[in-house]
Amino acid sequence: MRKAASRSVQILNPNDHSSFSKFFSSISFPNNVDNAVLPQSLHGQLMQQQRLLLLLQACKRAPSFEEIKPLHALTITLAAYSAQPIFLYNNLISLYVLQGELETARKVFGEMTQRNVVSYNTIIGGYSRNESVEEAWNLFCDMRRYGFEPTPHTFAGLLSSASLKLSRGFQLQALMVKSGLFHADPYAGTALLSLFGRNGCIDELVCAFEEIPQNLVTWNTVISLFGNYGFAEDAMFLFRELMRTGASLSECSFVGVLSGFASEQDLELGEQIHDLLIKYGFDCEVLVINSLINMYVKCSGICIAEKMFETGCVRDVVSWNTMIGALAKSERPSQALELFLKMSVVGVVPNETTFVSVINSCTSLQILGFGKFIHAKVIRNKIESNVFVGSALVGFYAKCDKLESAHRCFDEIDEKNVVCWNALILGYSNQCFSAISLLKRMLQFGYRPNEFSFSAALKSSLVCELQQLHCLIMRTGYQQNEFVSSALITSYGKNGIISDALIFDAASNEPLLVVPCNTIAGVYNKTGQYHKTQDLFSLLEEPDIVSWNILIAACSRNGDYKEVFELFKHMQMAQIYPDNYTFVSLLSVCTKLCNLSLGSSVHGFIIKTDFKLCDTFVCNVLMDMYGKCGCIESSLKIFKKMIDRNIITWTALISALGINGYANEALKLFREIESLGFKPDGIAFIAVFSACRHGGLVKEGMDLFWKMKKSYGIEPNIDHYHCVVDLLARYGQLQEAEQVISNMPFPPNALIWRSFLEGCKRWKTAENQESESVNLKSEHRVHIAL
Repeated sequence: MRKAASRSVQILNPNDHSSFSKFFSSISFPNNVDNAVLPQSLHGQLMQQQRLLLLLQACKRAPSFEEIKPLHALTITLAAYSAQPIFLYNNLISLYVLQGELETARKVFGEMTQRNVVSYNTIIGGYSRNESVEEAWNLFCDMRRYGFEPTPHTFAGLLSSASLKLSRGFQLQALMVKSGLFHADPYAGTALLSLFGRNGCIDELVCAFEEIPQNLVTWNTVISLFGNYGFAEDAMFLFRELMRTGASLSECSFVGVLSGFASEQDLELGEQIHDLLIKYGFDCEVLVINSLINMYVKCSGICIAEKMFETGCVRDVVSWNTMIGALAKSERPSQALELFLKMSVVGVVPNETTFVSVINSCTSLQILGFGKFIHAKVIRNKIESNVFVGSALVGFYAKCDKLESAHRCFDEIDEKNVVCWNALILGYSNQCFSAISLLKRMLQFGYRPNEFSFSAALKSSLVCELQQLHCLIMRTGYQQNEFVSSALITSYGKNGIISDALIFDAASNEPLLVVPCNTIAGVYNKTGQYHKTQDLFSLLEEPDIVSWNILIAACSRNGDYKEVFELFKHMQMAQIYPDNYTFVSLLSVCTKLCNLSLGSSVHGFIIKTDFKLCDTFVCNVLMDMYGKCGCIESSLKIFKKMIDRNIITWTALISALGINGYANEALKLFREIESLGFKPDGIAFIAVFSACRHGGLVKEGMDLFWKMKKSYGIEPNIDHYHCVVDLLARYGQLQEAEQVISNMPFPPNALIWRSFLEGCKRWKTAENQESESVNLKSEHRVHIAL
């Protein structure tokens, strides 16, 4: 029968009615009906029903809407609805549900003159799977009203809906207990566990698990739920209990427990599970391999995960996506692009998840050309209207300053959501364009902004828009959200309304949350109110690393250098691990104190703590510290070891060389910057002017000064003029210095006048000394002549 049914799918042609007769003649039926006993008409009717049922079952194996319609028509023409058995229409409803044709399935259900429990279960399950939970619930109520007793499949169908309210879940649990199904059958109970897990009801989940009959599926479900919620130890405990029951473990058992391992502390447990699954022979199951790769990515970093990926005996698109996604989020997004190209070479077809990760890699690297290449592939695969892919493309083009392209990608998304709106709003905000009009459009189209929407819009809001946004945030109840309140404080401070920014501190009746408190402390630091930063810090119950960094920076700027290292000591006692911002503040203090031994100790502590903290940011400060403390060799050593250098790196080395008397080398280095693709900025010019001043390179310094605006497009500011006046005055070119001062586009400050007057004093003293020396020599000659 299976072979005959299988062949039926191949020969069935909905447009060729003769194909049905060919199909009927090809099927051999069991001789379970005695032709001699049954009347000819009844025998023919049974034969027709059996043939039709076989057709329906064959279509279930390879369903197609175009195949179902002629079968439905054939069912109607064979006999009236009342004359056809219920099971035929139940099968038709099931076929329509499988195709997502719920309206047609409901129409068939409505026209049935007789129904049974299976009829209700099929249509309820169809609505539940399509998240039409209200329709499913109404049908469930009708079912009970007409006297049908729900079965485990009825309850499981409703409980499996992700949009079912928790209160209704408790009602269904009560009905299951009342009917005796709760303690008798694990099928519906397992679905109830999933409902509790989705809603975070861990206590209810544990109680239900202990009361229902337990099979392997039940164990796997509860292990997976604990794993997904990050309860690694609990998931591991349940896994051990499952092993003690003597049940045969499945791949879902291993996938469930592996999903809970998410940190370095879980690595040992993860490796134990890895050994165990090899022992049970699951090391070639692609689902388990993917879970292992994901576990190693989260617990040990990319390296072991890459090795696992390369040596795995089986790989599917999920395996590739896991690795590409991990690389895209790491410090090596370029390798994610390389792996994507390799994926195409080996013939694995990328899906939406693949493209999202690859586009995010292009966003991190800001590679416009490769991003356009990926966009072309997205269009070729006809998934540009997918909301996740479209949102990633919007973010990519916005980051690359292509707002027009970002808007086009946004318009192509069929079913927009808050995420794609947020991506576009953030793109406009990052380019300093007002995003409030986009936020208004978002509201007009019926989308409710979330904390990310408001935080993005606040980044570029003007004063008049800021107050409107603040009102909207209060109306939508997001003022107490720590990210939104932090963005509000920052926006008020950026727009110069410091009093309104700080009113959050004064108006709060309750202790502020950490993130807004850190933002207010940052505003206090910028306005020089360092004592207020200290007062605010003392109110925090659990300050985070950012809080400590802000306080340490406040003490450093206020000149409380001893307090800085005392705070650093307390920070370690509180088991708050320092980051690169912490070390930058400590090194800045060492630079101000010109304390080489203290700075070297901090450098050694950084290496001992975590060598990764020696990033470009920290290395630049280290070079500056060693240079200003007179240890140019250490500055050069750090510079040579650096892989990623920026304009600040070169500026720090130029400054260090200049301070230590290597003016020619500093000037040579400055000229090399452009050949390496770096464009000197205003600070780089201050560093090279300072080097020329220390080395007496007046002509070279003045040549660069006159080229600043003409060749480099940099308008000299007060600091540049101070350096140049000091350079000229120090080496006796007082007339030229006076001319520079008179041609300044703004009034000279006290520093410029001081440098000029010190130069005048120095050279006047030198002239007087020279004049006195000439007079002494002439007097000496006269005395000899006499």
